[in-house]
Amino acid sequence: MSKKPMRLRRSQLAVPGVSEKMLTKAAASAADHVFCDLEDAVAPSAKAGARDTIADALNNLDWGNTVRCVRVNDVGTEWCYEDIISVVEKAGKNLDTIMLPKPMNASDVQFADKLLNQLEMKLGLERKIGLEVLIEEVEAMQNVVEIANSCERLECMIFGMGDYAASQGLVVKNIGRTDGYPGDIFHYPRYHMTIAARAAGIDAVDGPFADFKNDEAYRVECQRALTLGMVGKWAIHPAQIDPALEIFSPSQNDVDFAREIIEVYEKAASEGLGSVGHKGVMVDAASARLFQNTVNRADLIGM
Repeated sequence: MSKKPMRLRRSQLAVPGVSEKMLTKAAASAADHVFCDLEDAVAPSAKAGARDTIADALNNLDWGNTVRCVRVNDVGTEWCYEDIISVVEKAGKNLDTIMLPKPMNASDVQFADKLLNQLEMKLGLERKIGLEVLIEEVEAMQNVVEIANSCERLECMIFGMGDYAASQGLVVKNIGRTDGYPGDIFHYPRYHMTIAARAAGIDAVDGPFADFKNDEAYRVECQRALTLGMVGKWAIHPAQIDPALEIFSPSQNDVDFAREIIEVYEKAASEGLGSVGHKGVMVDAASARLFQNTVNRADLIGM
């Protein structure tokens, strides 16, 4: 199995593919990841033109270290295959990932994978283009383990709670909010998807929060996603970038302590000790493994 690229996805910024102005601002933003949208943010009559607008932005804007992604239309539409072909042929060298919405099963993801294989061979692309998928239908949630293991190209699964709520018939007034229920109404699907992603060795990301002016509530949702093992959350507005970056980044104190714990464990192990106490923490193989997650996140960020 080939090693997957390590990419930051603390903040995934959504940008309409029809707007040159918004694409330019997105390229200059602090978001780890920007997905140029050909799906919901683009009217049917504008989709063909948006492909060219996105390709031009990918080729000519300075994206720095930002992960460059394009959300295409789903495989059940008339636009999906032309979205992928057009964008990859015109800007494949400057594209990191394709985001595929609404896959129902592994074969939907494999369709995009095979099409990308053909394009990469035809164009002689040196870097493989990754795949990210949106889990946003009840059928997809039932098949989430199958989807997570559908192909080696898959790097990330995102929980799209807006379409998912509609698919399940949930009564939700605002996408991403959990009001009116004693607990988090999205807890199970978030948890279920994250387990499938982690077991498959891919990232799990939380989807949109529509009330972008409510910073406090957005931070709560980010914290919930982080606690479950997700690596980031969508930003549907630039105001949501900084809170996501903050919450999905460990503090320097946490990083320093995690590295200290691992060092203590390695020293104890070298002396033949299975566990040792350190600053009120029992350090053993399990705790060292847990703290290693913090170190891995810090290393990816560059802390």
